[in-house]
Amino acid sequence: MNPEHGTNLAHGTNPAHGTHGTYGTHGTYGTARTGTDRVAGLLLGLSAVLIGLMAGLFFAFDVSVMPGLAAGDERTYVTAMQNFNAAIDDNGLFGSAFVLALLATAAAAVVEYRKGRRGTAVWTAAAAVAYLVVLVITFAVNIPLNNELAAAGDAAKLTDFAVVEKFKGTWVTTNILRTLLCTAALAALARALLLHGRATAR
Repeated sequence: MNPEHGTNLAHGTNPAHGTHGTYGTHGTYGTARTGTDRVAGLLLGLSAVLIGLMAGLFFAFDVSVMPGLAAGDERTYVTAMQNFNAAIDDNGLFGSAFVLALLATAAAAVVEYRKGRRGTAVWTAAAAVAYLVVLVITFAVNIPLNNELAAAGDAAKLTDFAVVEKFKGTWVTTNILRTLLCTAALAALARALLLHGRATAR
């Protein structure tokens, strides 16, 4: 049989025209997802989950915890916040999620950039920057105030409640900012996930 009219060509099984997509220049089908694509998708998904959890935590303090404490007496305010902070500080799961959110997001941005998906990388990098600002605010403002409150000691023996006013002003304000930044980061990651899905579905 003439090789130019063989069964392979007639049935579209020529290696250059496979049945599952066009054969790429690097030896992979154009529609096939690579291992790197899967890693990028997992990192983006993990980033969205972790930053979403952080946004939810900060939001809960904004709308319920802090207003509720402010409605009570100052000694209750101090005792409750000391207990909240101690519980969070001693929670390894929270600490891991708090830091891993940034690492996963930054890693996803790098992977997307190296794969040539610049748009996805930009949105992911924007999320990483927004969350980095959250970390900076936390370590520069919220944690020092938490430590100051812890150093105040037993709330029953306190006579100077100036630290409470700092919490009602500065701590509450910066926590709202952390909520907004985490929400913005989550929105950016949602866009990045959408672009990633479109790119890898081709």
